[in-house]
Amino acid sequence: MTLTLLFPDSRSSQLDIEREVTGPDAVLLNPRKDRFEDIDLSAWESCDGIIVRRVPIDAKVVSHLKRARVVVRNGVGFDVVDLAACGAAGIAVCNVPDYGTTEVADSAIAMMLAFARGTAACDAALRADLKGGWTHVHSVTARRLRGALFGVIGLGRIGTASALRARGFGMQVAFYDPFLPNGAELAFGFARARTLAELLGLSDVVTIHAPLTDETHAMIDAAAVAAMKPGAYLINTARGPICDTAALLEGLKSGRLAAVGLDVLPEEPAALGDPLVAAWQANEPWIRGRVLLNPHVGFYSPDAFVDLRRKAIETAYYYLRDGRLDNCVNAQYLKNRRG
Repeated sequence: MTLTLLFPDSRSSQLDIEREVTGPDAVLLNPRKDRFEDIDLSAWESCDGIIVRRVPIDAKVVSHLKRARVVVRNGVGFDVVDLAACGAAGIAVCNVPDYGTTEVADSAIAMMLAFARGTAACDAALRADLKGGWTHVHSVTARRLRGALFGVIGLGRIGTASALRARGFGMQVAFYDPFLPNGAELAFGFARARTLAELLGLSDVVTIHAPLTDETHAMIDAAAVAAMKPGAYLINTARGPICDTAALLEGLKSGRLAAVGLDVLPEEPAALGDPLVAAWQANEPWIRGRVLLNPHVGFYSPDAFVDLRRKAIETAYYYLRDGRLDNCVNAQYLKNRRG
């Protein structure tokens, strides 16, 4: 039987990497649209599997999935997919958790180093005034990392990779992860905080590597910022809505936070309606050199992009062809799989 796979919003116009996996025995539908409504209903109704980036796969979409047996989120996060609705329909939902692990970890460390050594701030100062900028005073967040405490929220693949890198700089490492079994910290020699507030109060650098869930949404709010060690860095390369950016802005104003590095924002692309984005854009002296924003690119390298595409199609195709289910994220809702 010929399988049909739908790529609603693929970045690729050719799907050449995907075709290498499936060969000629699959139909690959590639409308490359940003909304469910812009794609012909026949594509949704006829597909056996979906590989999606950003188009929400919600209950409305699921009602039109007559044949689909699997949805693969083309990335690590899976908050664009309604796990319960898919599970109730017998549709497995999977992600690709292992394609950009080192890239995201490197991005978190790069932001920490940029603050600690002032590289971005000094470059900007020299660009603005080559003679007057020739001084260390623009490195307003500089600090010694050796001996400082690197705090990780979420010690999964990326969190662990970040922690190991930080330890290479002579930093101490602690983490908070209520879902990690007891004793996991012993394998690495990391310290374990039993509460988020405990970790925040100890850490000189806090880096977030948690998924976006009901529990983590706005986890870093005003109360969390108030619990942080004065002068800490806060770095988020996970999901934007985990942080209340208004609370981060107030933390910067008060001095509780020395620096904030964000690869992700609650609203993407970034908008000046976000108070932190507006303050960063204004670049007044009090905030200058203390905020780094990136356009959600922590995952990216050419190698990682190839890995992502290949792993996503393999996850979908091998499940449909062989019944092998990898990286399922809605197992608790998936009572009866579609055959």
